Amino acid sequence: MSAWFKRIKKGIVTTTQEKKEAPDGLWHKCPECKATVTKSDLASNLYLCKSCNHHNRINAQEYFEIIFDEAPQLLFENIAPKDYLEFVDAKPYDKRLVDAQKSTGLKDAMTVGVGKVQGRKLVVACMNFNFIGGSMGSVVGEKISRGIDYAIANKLPFMIISKSGGARMMESAFSLMQMAKTSAKLTLLAKAKLPYLSLMTDPTTGGVTASYAMLGDINIAEPKALIGFAGPRVIKETIKKDLPAGFQRSEFLLEHGFLDFIVDRKNLKQKLADTIDWFLK
Repeated sequence: MSAWFKRIKKGIVTTTQEKKEAPDGLWHKCPECKATVTKSDLASNLYLCKSCNHHNRINAQEYFEIIFDEAPQLLFENIAPKDYLEFVDAKPYDKRLVDAQKSTGLKDAMTVGVGKVQGRKLVVACMNFNFIGGSMGSVVGEKISRGIDYAIANKLPFMIISKSGGARMMESAFSLMQMAKTSAKLTLLAKAKLPYLSLMTDPTTGGVTASYAMLGDINIAEPKALIGFAGPRVIKETIKKDLPAGFQRSEFLLEHGFLDFIVDRKNLKQKLADTIDWFLK
């Protein structure tokens, strides 16, 4: 074999069996600036890029670790979805549910917990985007409803962290009904004079935006989060016009009056504590 293709110096040749590769999942590349860090470093920085401060998507477990003083009490963990319609698209819905539950360790796309934020008790319902795109099905609506009931019974403020592609199409009308159901429940929270905080993260779209995500007494968002009903690509194709720079991002919505403020994840816990104090003083 030619030396062009083989290292002939003794001790230099490396066989396939001898090669050592980095373990899968060790590194993270920022989708915004492409900077690469270890996943442990990313986690220690609250999943924010150290180079550009991009807010990477996280789920309930990570948000609860950031927000609560100690591990919260999880509520309604026994509720699981069912395929009432026996829906089939690329594969049966019941198979999708089983696969999502195995891959995430979750029963559905919503986790509800109650704990203390710098000593102030708060009920938080947080969406998990890794479970079928954080889609809103009947379990999501039911957990929000029960979380509101719990907040009213215990006279506690309530918060939803939204991160969703919208309604879960595999549940059809059962999913769309959750928009009205959760909105009605939030009216009961308002009548009880308890605050509702809505935190919108990337992405918050579809029926979630059209219902509980935009109904907060205080509407908050993380920086540069995509927030809207239809996506910008669909809107552009529909109206046949170019969209303004930053359209449907948090900063655009704040400028146009849809948000009360934008909060960096590093400041989230303190900002929540201050907001709860402001409502309850």
